[in-house]
Amino acid sequence: MMIEDSFPDRLPDEEPPKSKSAVKREMIALQKLGEELVDLAPAKLAKVTMPEELAEAVMLARRLKNREGRRRQLQYIGKIMRVIDSEGIRRELESFHHDSQVFRQQFQRMENWRDRLISEGDSALEELISDIPGLDRQHLRQLIRQAQRDASQQKPPAASRKLFQYLRDNCQ
Repeated sequence: MMIEDSFPDRLPDEEPPKSKSAVKREMIALQKLGEELVDLAPAKLAKVTMPEELAEAVMLARRLKNREGRRRQLQYIGKIMRVIDSEGIRRELESFHHDSQVFRQQFQRMENWRDRLISEGDSALEELISDIPGLDRQHLRQLIRQAQRDASQQKPPAASRKLFQYLRDNCQ
């Protein structure tokens, strides 16, 4: 007996229905993804794009102190995530993990920009501003000048760290 014979009402190119266990594993994974959203720092949570209903459910779960109420709210978040495109949210959350490739690439990109800004000055600043127009030009110039001054005087790189922090917070 062939597998195709066990599903007579299914078209030949259709996938077989998921087992109850597979559906439950997916539901638990989405619930864990929702729990990650709830536990995320407020600044990072603001960067995640999600539907209004999910955002409200996450904010409510963050306020709940009762363990059972929180568990039920997390189940509700998992239910919402089943009907939306959760893959985009998953990718955004991955970018926050220090061990993810996306995080390492963004970190490297910010380091490169910081080094270019310190070494090249205004020409690199103009290129950065053209790529990311919402940056504060005056504040960046101050940070760059201070970092250049610290480097020339062989001081600890405190201004360089501040410049990196500003880039990391505003260029993602």
